[in-house]
Amino acid sequence: MSTLTVAQALVRFLAAQYTERDGVRRRLIAATWGIFGHGNVAGIGQALVEYSEEMPYHQGRNEQAMVHAAVGYARQSNRLSAHAVTTSIGPGATNLVTGAALATINRLPVLLLPGDTFATRPADPVLQQLEVPYAGEMSVNDCLRPVSKYFDRITRPEALIPAALAAVRVLADPVETGAVTLALPQDVQAEAYDWPEEFFAERTWTVRRPRPDTTELEAAVQAIGAAERPLIIAGGGVRYSRAEDALRTLAERTRIPVATTQAGKGVLPYDHDCETGGIGHTGSSTANALARTSDLVIGVGTRYTDFTTASGTLFPEDARFLNLNITGFDAHKQGALPLVADAREGLTALTEALADDRRGRQETDRWISSKQDWQEQVTAAYAVPDEDARPTQPQVLGVLDTLVTEDDILINAAGSLPGDLHKLWRARSTDQYHVEYGYSCMGYEIPAAIGVALAAPGRPVWALVGDGTYLMNPTEIVTAVQEGLPLKVVILQNHGYASIGGLSESVGGERYGTAYRFRDPDGRFTGAPLPVDLAANAASLGMRVLTARTVRDLREALADARTSTVPTCVYVETETADTVSGAPPAQAWWDVPVAETSTRPSAVKAREEYDRHVTARRRHL
Repeated sequence: MSTLTVAQALVRFLAAQYTERDGVRRRLIAATWGIFGHGNVAGIGQALVEYSEEMPYHQGRNEQAMVHAAVGYARQSNRLSAHAVTTSIGPGATNLVTGAALATINRLPVLLLPGDTFATRPADPVLQQLEVPYAGEMSVNDCLRPVSKYFDRITRPEALIPAALAAVRVLADPVETGAVTLALPQDVQAEAYDWPEEFFAERTWTVRRPRPDTTELEAAVQAIGAAERPLIIAGGGVRYSRAEDALRTLAERTRIPVATTQAGKGVLPYDHDCETGGIGHTGSSTANALARTSDLVIGVGTRYTDFTTASGTLFPEDARFLNLNITGFDAHKQGALPLVADAREGLTALTEALADDRRGRQETDRWISSKQDWQEQVTAAYAVPDEDARPTQPQVLGVLDTLVTEDDILINAAGSLPGDLHKLWRARSTDQYHVEYGYSCMGYEIPAAIGVALAAPGRPVWALVGDGTYLMNPTEIVTAVQEGLPLKVVILQNHGYASIGGLSESVGGERYGTAYRFRDPDGRFTGAPLPVDLAANAASLGMRVLTARTVRDLREALADARTSTVPTCVYVETETADTVSGAPPAQAWWDVPVAETSTRPSAVKAREEYDRHVTARRRHL
C-alpha cells in the first residue's frame, strides 16, 4: 500500500499508462498542461511537483488554448498519445468547454482535470461556486458533460480507481475517444488514502484494429463489383488508422478515384494519379464532377459533414453509399451499406477480395484530364505577375508552396483559409495538411502548432492565421517562446472577418459588422481601418517578426522563417479578392439559410438564389 493524496495517486497512475498498436508502445499521457488557481494548486499542482520526473509539465496562458495544444499533439500522434490539462474551478474550468467540444467533435483524445468545489461543503457557497437551488451537487464543471465522451466527479478518494481506469479506456478507444473529464473537488485532491500498489502498475492498452464482418464484406464487394462509376471519399479515419498505403493499393489496383475531406487531405499525395482533390463546398471541380455522376460513394473514415455533401446536394439521387468506418454510427450514415472495421483492415480486405477488378478504369482518362485542368487553375491562382505588388491570399499560399518540403506541417482552422487550402494546397505528405474543420475554431492554430511541434520535433510547423483568428488567441506565443519552439506564424492582415464578410454579402447581410473599421457618421463600421498593429503585438509577446509588404518581401520572409531557430512571425497585409482575382469560386453549394422576407434588395436577391439551390437537396436513405 502507498499513502498518497488523490492528486498524487492520479499523476502516478497516468504516468504508468501506455498504448500499443502494431507492436509500437507509447506513453498514453505524455505530459500535462496547467494553469493553477486555488482549485488545483495545492492538489494537482503539488502532485506535478512531487512527480515532475515522471510527468512532464507545460505552462499554458489560456485554458482553452491548452486544450488546443493537447489536441494538436494528439492528432499529430495519430491518437496514440495524448496530453492532460488541469485548471482551477471557476472560469478556468469553463474555459475548457470550447476546447473539449473541438476534441470530441474531431474524435481526438484529451484528458481534462478541472478543479471543483468542495465535496465536503465546509462553507456554502465557496468562491466561484455556482448555486443551483434544485441540485446541490452541481457545479460549473457540469458544462463539460455534453462535450465529454466520459465524465466523472471524484467525491471520495477510493472512487478515483474505477474512474481513472474508465477514463483511460475511453482515451485509448478508437471508437469512443474524445475529451474525457475527471472533475476533482479541491478538498478531495489533497486528501490522503492508502492505495493498492496494483493501481500504479504499468498498463498497456491495445488500440485494436477490428476486421470487417464476413457478411458485410461480401455485400461491399458485390456493391463495388456492380458499380460503374465508384468514388472513394477518404476522411480523417484513414490517417488515424495509418491506412494510407492500404488506400493507395486499393485505388491503384481498381483505378477508383479518391476525393478527400478536410481531415483526409494528404492521405494520398496531390500528384498521385488517383487523387482528385478535395470534395464538397471547398473541393475541386474534378472531385465534385465525379461525385455528381457517381453510382457508388465509398466513404472511408469520414463523418459526411455538410461541407463534404454540399448540404445534401452533391450526389445523384440514385447514388448508393458504402461506408467503411470503425464507428458504427458513422458507417450507417447516408443509408449506406456498412462495413464496420478499422480503415486499414477494411481496405486490405477489400483489395484482396476485389483482386484485379478495375471497375474504375473506363473513367481514368476523363478524370486525369479534368485534374490537369484543375491544377492549371491552382497554378493561375498562385501566379505572381508583379513581385512588387501586395500579395493575394492564394499568392501567399503559392509562395509558401515553392518553399516547403514533405517535412513541413501547415495548421489552420477558420476563416477563408480552410477553403483556399482545401482547394489549392498541394499536400506532399500524409501529415503535412492539418486543418481543424470539425469545429473550425478561431484561435486553434497557434496553440495547436505548439502541440504539433512537441509531437514532431525538428519539423517546420506553420500556423496560418487571419487577423480575426489571431486576435482570438495569441497568448500561447509566450508558451512557444518559453519552450523554445521555432513555430512559424503567418499573419494575413485583411482588417476583419473577411471570410464571413464575403458570406454575409452573399446571403444578404451586406458585410454588416464584419470589418475592423471605425464607425462612419451614420454609425456603421465603414470608416477607416482600425490602427491595429498585429506585428507589434506578436513582437511584444516575444516573437521575432518579419514584415512583408510585397510578394518579393514575402518570399524572402517565408524562407527566412522556415530556417529560423526561434519562434518567428511573418506579417503580411493581403490584397482582397474585391480588386484582384483570388481562388476559384466554390465548386458546390453550402446551406446557409437566408431571410425569407426583407425590404432590402440584397436579401431578396439572396433568397431567390437560395431557393434555387435548396431544391436540389436529396436525402439518401
